[in-house]
Amino acid sequence: MAVRSTAAPPTPWSKSLAEPNIDETAFVHPFSNIIGNVFVGANVMVAPGTSIRADEGTPFYIGENTNIQDGVVIHGLEQGRVIGDDQNEYSVWIGTNASITHMALIHGPAYVGDNSFIGFRSTVFNARVGAGCIVMMHALIQDVEIPPGKYVPSGAIITTQQQADRLPDVQAHDKQFAHHVVGINQALRSGYICAGDSMCINTVRKELTKSYTSNNGFERSNDVARSSLGVETVEQVRYLLNQGYKIGTEHVDQRRFRTGSWQSCTPIEARSVGDAIAALEDCLTSHSGDYVRLFGIDPKGKRRVLETIIQRPDGVVNNPPTNFKGHTNQTNRSYNDKSYSNSYSNGSGSGKLSGETVDQVQQLLGSGYKIGTEHVDERRFRTGSWQSCQSIEVTSTREAVSALEQCMENHPGEYVRLIGIDPKAKRRVLESIIQRPNGPVGSSDSYKSTASAPASGVPVNYSATSTGTATSKRLSSDVVEQLQQLINGGYNISVEHVDQRRFRINSWSSAGQIQTRSAQQAAAALENYLDQYQGEYVRLIGIEPKAKRRIVETIIQRP
Repeated sequence: MAVRSTAAPPTPWSKSLAEPNIDETAFVHPFSNIIGNVFVGANVMVAPGTSIRADEGTPFYIGENTNIQDGVVIHGLEQGRVIGDDQNEYSVWIGTNASITHMALIHGPAYVGDNSFIGFRSTVFNARVGAGCIVMMHALIQDVEIPPGKYVPSGAIITTQQQADRLPDVQAHDKQFAHHVVGINQALRSGYICAGDSMCINTVRKELTKSYTSNNGFERSNDVARSSLGVETVEQVRYLLNQGYKIGTEHVDQRRFRTGSWQSCTPIEARSVGDAIAALEDCLTSHSGDYVRLFGIDPKGKRRVLETIIQRPDGVVNNPPTNFKGHTNQTNRSYNDKSYSNSYSNGSGSGKLSGETVDQVQQLLGSGYKIGTEHVDERRFRTGSWQSCQSIEVTSTREAVSALEQCMENHPGEYVRLIGIDPKAKRRVLESIIQRPNGPVGSSDSYKSTASAPASGVPVNYSATSTGTATSKRLSSDVVEQLQQLINGGYNISVEHVDQRRFRINSWSSAGQIQTRSAQQAAAALENYLDQYQGEYVRLIGIEPKAKRRIVETIIQRP
């Protein structure tokens, strides 16, 4: 398939007539344009309708495994350069494993780091976006440097460094989503290349063989054609191995699936795609009629990434469709913890825990904390003599929720509370009651108020004159208790709000920080914010001041 690439035209500032340098493993659609001194690395996917034009600002660098999606424009000013990872000057640098999604604009001088995601119609101009950042839809990043690992919500306008420094950290499910998009586009790249190769396409059609070959370099392989697994699963395996992750598999029958009691298949030590796929198919064959799931293991962080069900009792799951909002649709709800949290909140779970509690569990695990549970009867509750439930050593939201529900079942008529534990500091970061003697604790209620509210965006300052126990007639006892725990733990408190329309895209706005160490005054400040944002969602945020990361997000008002 011919690639439309041309040399840069002669201009007063450049007479070099430089031409693009495109790696042979990259796929560049003929309905895209690449002009001038542009380096395109290995396994890059350039979709139709893109314009990559290094005729003014130059040169451009696009790192390996990166995908440039439909309608993307990459251009640069004559003046202004960024320093790439190789310490050379570039008009535009885009690192490895990045996703520049539909209709985005990257205008140099601009730097986009490794493993970053730039959402639909977002703009990066005269800016640096650090490695591992997630920029959602319709955002503007200009004249700033976004630190690595930050999350930019949809519609955000980030034009001052103070705004950039205050951005929240990317969560584990966001990283999984970005990894998944890269994997999807690698599958598309392989498919497009195969479609243009008569030998490859004939093999796909005839499916002559079931043997596998190593493909460490994302070469033109026929792994997809030779496997009973779907295209997406094969490419996911390929991507995980290429990133240095290990492959694991688990199975469970229909009865135990409800409790999340998964069992490991034979460990997969393969480092080639073919061997890994063969091991996967052995697991599927050995456990036909069961659920089987694939996951990647980060050997450094010793945690799971990209957990995907690849077989259900009715057969193999091939190419689960994706809605590109961070989780798959109803046919593959267990793709990651975020989708499980959504399905639980929508009524697909057992209903013993509130949606907010499931979200809390997900946030704790995503931040690297451990989960614990404790119980106590009504008599001992007055003296605070809590006893531990069975230890929870899991790392997925589904399994943690199952363990919490098991503790609640084992101790009916008692108080049960969820514990978040910082394993490094060996201290508790959260204690939240999830069951009372009369049953599970439900979602937080919404409240009405006629008290005066602070001006929008202005921090609420209260003198910490009260040291008594906080009470509130409008906040639930759980929220008040959580507030007390956060303050006692030395954490900062802030508030965010969002209307119903923006709630669907998770585009929260900050309402301000509560500057007090008194739980009573903090509760009063929360009530004022409920007044100010009646008819909207309002959530309480707990922030660890040293690490500058969120440890809890709790919705305290709904429309």
